[in-house]
Amino acid sequence: MYSRWVEPLWRKKFSAPYVHLVFGARQTGKSTLLRKLLPAAAVWLDFSRPAERSEYLRNPDSLVQRSRALPKSRRPATVVVDEAQNVPAIFDAVQHLYDSDKRRWRFVLCGSSARKLRVTGANLLPGRSLLHHLFPLLLAERPPPGAGQTRVETPLPLPMPARGAANEPRFPATDLIERLTFGELPGLAVAPRAQRADLLRAYTLVYLEEELRREALVKNWPAFARFLQLAAAESGQMINYAGISREARVSLPTVKTYYQLLEDMFTGFRVTAFSGSPRKSLLSTERFFFFDVGVRNAAAELPLETAAVRANPGPVFEQWVGIELWKRLQYLGAGKLHYLRTKAGAEVDFIVARGGRLIPIEVKWTEHPTPGDARHLLTFLNEHPKRARRGYVICRCTAPLALTDRVTALPWFLL
Repeated sequence: MYSRWVEPLWRKKFSAPYVHLVFGARQTGKSTLLRKLLPAAAVWLDFSRPAERSEYLRNPDSLVQRSRALPKSRRPATVVVDEAQNVPAIFDAVQHLYDSDKRRWRFVLCGSSARKLRVTGANLLPGRSLLHHLFPLLLAERPPPGAGQTRVETPLPLPMPARGAANEPRFPATDLIERLTFGELPGLAVAPRAQRADLLRAYTLVYLEEELRREALVKNWPAFARFLQLAAAESGQMINYAGISREARVSLPTVKTYYQLLEDMFTGFRVTAFSGSPRKSLLSTERFFFFDVGVRNAAAELPLETAAVRANPGPVFEQWVGIELWKRLQYLGAGKLHYLRTKAGAEVDFIVARGGRLIPIEVKWTEHPTPGDARHLLTFLNEHPKRARRGYVICRCTAPLALTDRVTALPWFLL
């Protein structure tokens, strides 16, 4: 079993007498990790199975009956409900059981979509639950070539050291181009290389269509498929609602609904524009990112080959860095990710706002960064002398380099 960063944190939290809600996109490893952490005797319900889903849709109270039939013991009985969003009423049944005896059972409810829960106003057990998210692999979970099991601490003040048991391996090492081509899904990381392209295409076409059709979230699948390809092709850019509406041949409100769908399914996120600059010509449109560059490449219908990435690696590299920063902030539970761009073309790719501090970051596809690559970072640092002390250029240099007294170039593998 490969080690995941959240293991010791989740192991400790799952011992708390609450209902545990675990969300994340399909294939991020939720079920695998839970089977590793939870007791072998745990009861598992899988609502992705049509027969089981239908049974509990007809009678959600079956969970109450089944749980009460479990033998009492000194330790709470663990009940796991996978794809719980498919039966929203199950949350009410869990609340009834939890309120009747907070220590007899430990419920873990997993979901790969929050859409139906949000639309139906499902009971998310406020005051009774702890929320957990799982994402594709962090850099700390999947080392670069030659790193072995040793994690070298990054100078970037956004640390994400390796966690998990010392005797358990991290995922197989891989180079940057492979990451930019196939992404960081756990299943892809351990799959034979010859199968990765087919697995990514199947994930995009089969999973997304299955999920959307099952929840009846999209009535016009061809229109959504056109939108998905366009949104993936523009991932990492400022959202152009009007342009995508025109090319996908759907209304502007529908395009906005589709973007929200991707967020509700944990397959995308927004990066908001930074608003604290004294400059008056700032652009304010949000940027949208797919949660994984491999899934993005497949959804954009790009060739899933390293040669295709090498032809124009810069934009994909910037997305990969942005996704890594976003995942870290989500796990750390504090901080926000922004970007800055002016009408005149000045920009800072990412700004991490955390703990009252600002960390401006530029991403450059170069092995030899120069002080010129730091000019926008220096402008930002000068505008925010109290909150922003240092800036960073993430690139392909082989070791940290001082570009100026306040800007450091970092190799991608030390991010």
